[in-house]
Amino acid sequence: MIVYGDINSGNCYKVKLLLTLLGIEHQWQHVDIIAGETKSDNFLSINPSGKIPVVVFDDGKTLTESNAILSYFAKDTEYLPNDRFLNAKVYQWMFFEQYSHEPFVAVARFIKRYLGLPDDRKAQYESLQEGGNKALQTIEIQLENNQYLVTEQLTIADIALYAYTHVADEGGFDLNNYPNTQAWCKRISETDGYVSMC
Repeated sequence: MIVYGDINSGNCYKVKLLLTLLGIEHQWQHVDIIAGETKSDNFLSINPSGKIPVVVFDDGKTLTESNAILSYFAKDTEYLPNDRFLNAKVYQWMFFEQYSHEPFVAVARFIKRYLGLPDDRKAQYESLQEGGNKALQTIEIQLENNQYLVTEQLTIADIALYAYTHVADEGGFDLNNYPNTQAWCKRISETDGYVSMC
């Protein structure tokens, strides 16, 4: 099984983290987004949308979209509850991650870290701060009386949101304003089998 991705991308890292925690053997194939490798004919033949991560199974089937990949590998494991309501709560947080968190936190990080905060993107970068902090505050409130987002153990909801949250400072977000979230990040980083982004 080959996973195409960039470990510094939160969407790719979350897949790497889950596969590592589950002890699933895989070959990691680095793809350089900045160099335009996702736009090459070779890559587009694997994923026509030109996005990473992509999992290519031994039988040639492919799976894209990070949270779909998490769901596939987490099925029948401790990282995805069987209880119908808790299962739905996991997906609630994963949809939140893609629509209310990642578009702000991840994009601000990309503009600042990867593009060097160019003048023509500063207004966009600043406009992302309010939405990103709103998302981080939502996580902070959920973690006031909970160790993790859905149950009292790690699920793919946590993994999905941890990916960009734990490096949110790289997008200009001050995690010191979110002590519950910082403690949550620390708990995740101390999980047996944890692998860091870098």
